[in-house]
Amino acid sequence: MIVTNDLEVRVGARTLLTAPGALLRVQPGDRIGLVGRNGAGKTTTMRILAGETQPYGGTVTSSGEIGYLPQDSREGNIDQTALDRVLSARGLDRIRSSMERQQEIMETATDTGRRDAAIRKYSRFEEQYASLGGYEADSEAAQICDNLGLPARILDQPLHTLSGGQRRRVELAQILFAATNGSGKSQTTLLLDEPTNHLDADSIDWLRGFLAKHEGGLIMISHDVELLDAVCNKVWFLDAVRAEADVYNMGFAKYKDARALDEARRRRERANAEKKASALHKQAAKLGAKATKAAAAKQMLARADRMIGRLDDIRVADRVAAISFPEPAPCGKTPLFAKGLTKMYGSLEVFAGVDLAIDKGSRVVVLGFNGAGKTTLLKLLAGVERTDGEGGIVSGHGLKIGYFAQEHDTIDPEKSVWQNTIEACPEAGEQDLRGLLGAFMFSGDQLEQPAGTLSGGEKTRLALAALVSSRANVLLLDEPTNNLDPQSREQVLDALRTYTGAVVLVTHDPGAVKALEPERVIVLPDGDEDLWSDEYMEIVELA
Repeated sequence: MIVTNDLEVRVGARTLLTAPGALLRVQPGDRIGLVGRNGAGKTTTMRILAGETQPYGGTVTSSGEIGYLPQDSREGNIDQTALDRVLSARGLDRIRSSMERQQEIMETATDTGRRDAAIRKYSRFEEQYASLGGYEADSEAAQICDNLGLPARILDQPLHTLSGGQRRRVELAQILFAATNGSGKSQTTLLLDEPTNHLDADSIDWLRGFLAKHEGGLIMISHDVELLDAVCNKVWFLDAVRAEADVYNMGFAKYKDARALDEARRRRERANAEKKASALHKQAAKLGAKATKAAAAKQMLARADRMIGRLDDIRVADRVAAISFPEPAPCGKTPLFAKGLTKMYGSLEVFAGVDLAIDKGSRVVVLGFNGAGKTTLLKLLAGVERTDGEGGIVSGHGLKIGYFAQEHDTIDPEKSVWQNTIEACPEAGEQDLRGLLGAFMFSGDQLEQPAGTLSGGEKTRLALAALVSSRANVLLLDEPTNNLDPQSREQVLDALRTYTGAVVLVTHDPGAVKALEPERVIVLPDGDEDLWSDEYMEIVELA
C-alpha cells in the first residue's frame, strides 16, 4: 500500500505535480495506469513512490513489499548469472550460497565441533530456504523467464554476456518472481515503468494476463494502449499544463471518454465565464467614468476576476517535438563497409563473420531474436565497441555516422541537457542549438536540468536532437520509438519516411519498419542478407 500526503514534485524550478491531501493512493487490487504526455512527470513521480528519491514537498508512506522496474534499469553485479539475479528477489541466491558453504564444511571438516556447527547452520538455512519456496524456485523462475522470452540456456549465463533487451527481461522476471511469493499470489505493490519494452508479442500477451490477475497494487506507465485497457481499473492522468493529477476510478477505455467530457465541460464553463466577465468589464468601464460609481466598478472587476480564477485551466493541445532527421552530408557510393564482424563474450559467440555494405541512401533492417546481437552490431558499426578477430569497419568517402543508442548511452546523466547538446554538436552555434532544443521542447530552466533526471521519452528527444544537428549520412537507430508518447512516435516515423540518407534500423515496432520502407534485411546471428519482403514483418513482431 502506498499513500501520498500533499505531494509536490519538482525538477529544478519546474513544478511537475501537486497532489493535495491523500489524492494518490494505491491499495491491494488497484491496477493504476499512470498516463500523461512525455515530460509530464510520470517517471519522476514513479521514482518518488518507489522511494528512490524524495519529493519536493509532502510525504509518501508505504507498507508491504514493493517491486520497482525503472525505465532505465541498471543491474548491480553483472557477473551474476541470470537465474541468480531472478532468485535474488526473495534472497534465495544468498541462502543457497550459504547452504553450499555449510555443505562444504560438513564434508571437509575434521573437527567434530566445527562440523556440528555447520550442520546446525545448514538446517537453519534449509528451513528458511524451504519456507521461501526455494525447492520449487528454479522451475518457477525458469517458467517466468520462458514466458518473457528468455530460454533456459540464458539462465546460466552471466548478465554481462546478455543483450540489453535480455537484461531488461531478467529485471522484469526478478520483480514478477518476487510478486508470486512462491504461491502465485502476492500483496506486493508493483511499480512498472514501460514494462513491455523489449518484449515480443507472445511475452506481452502473457504479461497482460499476469498483471490482470495480480492481487497486490499496481502502478504502470505504458504507451501500450491495449495493455492499459486490459489491465487497469483506475487511471491517474498527470496534466502537464496544470501540474496536477486527475484520478479516474475506472478502466482505461472509460477514462478516455470521461476525460474528453471533462475537457469539453471546462471549455464550456470557461466560454460562459469569459462572456459574463466581459460583460462585467464593459459595465465597470461605464460606471468607472462616474466618480460616484468608482467603488461599484471596482467590485464588478473583482467579481469578474474571481469568476475566471475559479475555473479549471483548459487543457491545450499537447506540444510535440518538431522532429526531422538531418539533411545528409555529401558522401561516396558506399560510405560504410563492414567485413567479418565477430563478437565474443568469453567463450560465447554472439555472431561471427558478418559482412555488410551500406550504400548511399540505403535502408536496412536488422532482425533476430533477443540476444542475437542486433544492438551489438550497431555498436560495432558506430565504433562504440571493437570487433573480435580480424574483421573491421571501412569508412567510405564522406562518412558521417549518427548513432541513436537503445539505452541512451550517448547521454551523460551527470551533465545538463545543455552540456550534453554542446558536446554532441560542437560545431553548431549557441543560438542554433537553443533553437534546436526549443523545437524538441527543451527551453528555459530545462536546459540546466541534469539529463539523468529526464524521463525516457525526454531522453529520446534529447538524443534525437543531437542527431538532427549532426548532418549524418548514415543513421544507426536502435529502438528509436521506445518510451515515446503516440504523438512523438508519429513525428519520428514521419522523419524516417522523409530522411534521404542511409539508415540501419533495429526495432520491435512494425510501424517503424513500415515507415522506413526497407530495401534489405540482415538476419542475425548468421548474418544472412536478403531483399526485404513482407514475410519478414512477422519476425519484427515476434523477435
